[in-house]
Amino acid sequence: MKFPGLFISSMARIVVFDSGLGSLSIIRAIQKKTKCEIIYFADEKNFPYGGKSVGILKKIILKNIKSLDEIFRPDLIVMASNTPTLLLRGVIQKNKKLIGVLPPLKEAKLLSHKTICVLATKSVVSSRSFQEYLRNNSTKSKKIISINASPLVELVESGNTRKKLCTNIIHQTLHKQFLKHNVDVATLSSTHLPFLLPYLKVLFPDISFIHPADLIADTVSIRLRKKQSKRNKLCVYTSGDSLDFEKKLSKLKIKHKVKQLLI
Repeated sequence: MKFPGLFISSMARIVVFDSGLGSLSIIRAIQKKTKCEIIYFADEKNFPYGGKSVGILKKIILKNIKSLDEIFRPDLIVMASNTPTLLLRGVIQKNKKLIGVLPPLKEAKLLSHKTICVLATKSVVSSRSFQEYLRNNSTKSKKIISINASPLVELVESGNTRKKLCTNIIHQTLHKQFLKHNVDVATLSSTHLPFLLPYLKVLFPDISFIHPADLIADTVSIRLRKKQSKRNKLCVYTSGDSLDFEKKLSKLKIKHKVKQLLI
């Protein structure tokens, strides 16, 4: 679906996309540091990115990047998901418009005195790209492990953030592993996970949790320093059911009109 000439604007424009609600954690951080128009595309039709094979995911992501660039003509495109960012690092390096999200291991190593844990989706922790990323960022003095946090990602995407349910699932997924490996720093390497941060802090008060939203926001601010706008604007699209996505947003206390976009 294309809209020739419809999305011409003098405002700084960013497209932020993911397979669902995760992009919101990045968008909030960007809006605090940069006045711009954000096009938020929730690719719910292909949720979860973390459950796809490498080949299928690459086709989906490359098609999304091409279509979103053609339709909206943004200044920047933020791929707000660790999974495709790790798999398509070469593509990101070649495309000056693209910004990806990676586990913030540099920052984690500065905080940790015991063990760093990367919380990510199943496909990330089992991928060769991720293992290579860990090897390139590991040191003899810092132990780094990873945990499949897909159950927590699915919890956020469902929009069900009831305290009892969240704490039970978080405890079941993380407690034994954190204790076994003596974790003192964990990276929230899925953009869905910051929504669970209040529960994580209560359950694990001795662990520092890091997510890369502020790092991405800083990068965007620097890249758009010559094209700042006077106000923020947000347009929301989904490849899934627009009314259903509006309901999910409302559960997070966000009231916003959502349009369907099939690409």
